[in-house]
Amino acid sequence: MKKRVGILTSGGDCPGLNATIRGVAKALYHRFGDDVEIIGIVAGYHGLIHGEYHMMKPSDFSGILNVGGTILGTARTPYSKMKVIEDDKIDKVQNMITNYKKMKLDCLLTLGGNGTHKTSNLLAEQGLNIIGLPKTIDNDIFGTDVTFGFHSAVNTATDVIDRLHTTATSHKRVMVVEIMGNKAGWLTLYSGIAGGADVIIIPEIPFTLDKILAAVERRIGRKKGFSVIAVAEGAMDKKEAKMKKKERLAYRAENGESTVTNRIVRYLAEKGELDCRAVVPGHFLRGGPPSAYDRVLSSQFGAYAAGLVAQEKYGVTVALKNNQVCDNPLKEIAGKTKFVDPNDQLIATARDVGTAFGD
Repeated sequence: MKKRVGILTSGGDCPGLNATIRGVAKALYHRFGDDVEIIGIVAGYHGLIHGEYHMMKPSDFSGILNVGGTILGTARTPYSKMKVIEDDKIDKVQNMITNYKKMKLDCLLTLGGNGTHKTSNLLAEQGLNIIGLPKTIDNDIFGTDVTFGFHSAVNTATDVIDRLHTTATSHKRVMVVEIMGNKAGWLTLYSGIAGGADVIIIPEIPFTLDKILAAVERRIGRKKGFSVIAVAEGAMDKKEAKMKKKERLAYRAENGESTVTNRIVRYLAEKGELDCRAVVPGHFLRGGPPSAYDRVLSSQFGAYAAGLVAQEKYGVTVALKNNQVCDNPLKEIAGKTKFVDPNDQLIATARDVGTAFGD
């Protein structure tokens, strides 16, 4: 009896998506031979909602191990709107169920981050056979030590910080680099340590501007004429940390601020009379080929997911715990975020080598 397996990639893209797709497909073909059919769903849940999909063949999965992005395309379809019927009058959840059945799928594999996993759990609760695979450069999916895409982004962000060091040294400037990470600071923490950032600012450790300035001035006092500050895009000061999200946005709008990064640059320039520059690598962190680590991890995750298909074990997501690939029930991880613990050993390591956190 043939297995019909759907695959989609949802949310922000990252290196490793294609490697994971390849790992799943090759392992399925190895296990089932001609008795498996793989359906590629275009642009994530958007494609599942609107019935945009196609049958894939083995050749589609060749030559993509080292290719960034996703051959299936992706889109952001917020979980908050999944149950909302908007102006187009489309019942998104019912459409996804209908198209799943129309494709005659035995199961659906969803590659994505926190929002993707919440929708995956929603579909599992509706009776569909779902297997999740944890993707995000933020490394903030609960229940797994690491997500694919994270280490590739760390490598890219570290390269950015490395390059900033030379130009900062040449001009005796303070370079403030904004790293992606809206809720969790894993990417900024890892790349900040790897790149030798002098100050690391993450959402989990609220900062004060005067502490950041003091850290830079200490370096000046030690005849260090430059500084590099790595800031997570979701960082907040101690006052903002007590606010709800809407309050923070209103507070920033009142002060004419678009980002915390710009606030830090302005404060250091005005209060400290320092030559400062803001640098935002942005989507560079999502682009390019996956690192060797992510190619291996993606292959492991993909092969394990194929094993779950063979076992007909659904309603779970793949994970890595203590260097072992395993799985977690979707209902136990959906909607949860893995934050950096301010007492994490990695934080202690950074402090031990003189890195400041603005607190």
